[in-house]
Amino acid sequence: MASYFYSENGKFDFDQLLNIHQFPNMKFSKIKSETMEEASQRWIYNQKLFFEKQKLNLVKTHNCLTEFKGNKFTSKNETLGAIYIVRDPRNIISSFTHHYSLNYDEAIKFMLDENSALIEKSADKDHSNFTFLNSWSNHYKSWKNNNEFKILFIKYEDLEIKKNEIFTKIITFINDLQKKNTKIDKKKFENSIKSTNFSNLRNKEINEGFEESVFSKKTGKKLNFFNLGFNNRWQKILPNDIRIKMDLEFKDDLQQLEYNY
Repeated sequence: MASYFYSENGKFDFDQLLNIHQFPNMKFSKIKSETMEEASQRWIYNQKLFFEKQKLNLVKTHNCLTEFKGNKFTSKNETLGAIYIVRDPRNIISSFTHHYSLNYDEAIKFMLDENSALIEKSADKDHSNFTFLNSWSNHYKSWKNNNEFKILFIKYEDLEIKKNEIFTKIITFINDLQKKNTKIDKKKFENSIKSTNFSNLRNKEINEGFEESVFSKKTGKKLNFFNLGFNNRWQKILPNDIRIKMDLEFKDDLQQLEYNY
């Protein structure tokens, strides 16, 4: 998406991601929040303050759409629409164990916890980048079932098997939100698809680094953000007892999302 909308030729570069803002974020807050509740009280205020309504702002978030302590994350006044990508939880857990240095049981507990959150407090204990996740199930439902603004709901797995179709839907969705009847630039489209395949992204991270990669809490070494991609297949990776446990815990969600159960 960044390569298509923020380049002349559709060829991807990490710098293009700077046009897609991570929110909540310390840099999008002028007032220190000493608690998570205070941070949530300023979610909408900060969106109004930092994101101009006269232009398109592409914003990336991990936040749940469910209210936190009575505070809404966003509303139709701040958000034109949203693209939500859901993924089989049995593949998500492998990413959690890698990215957050958790074991499988800890990761399952995190995914089931309705109080799950991401928070990296600054040196002066500022909570401004507090992100409320809720449980994995509640998270995707909060966006999928939202009727306050338009939602394009995508399955991660379709990005592999129907990438041209899904990418077309994304571009069309964004253009429609802006009320633009713009034809898709086929050359940019093709370059965007080619330059953002997983092997290219992983090689770029190895050679250039990537700011969203984190350090392992166990070894202190930097972990690759682009780790397994579509090769992260729970059928081959998950221990049998964890697979059975997840099938039971997420049975209703797996059926609702039409994942193999």
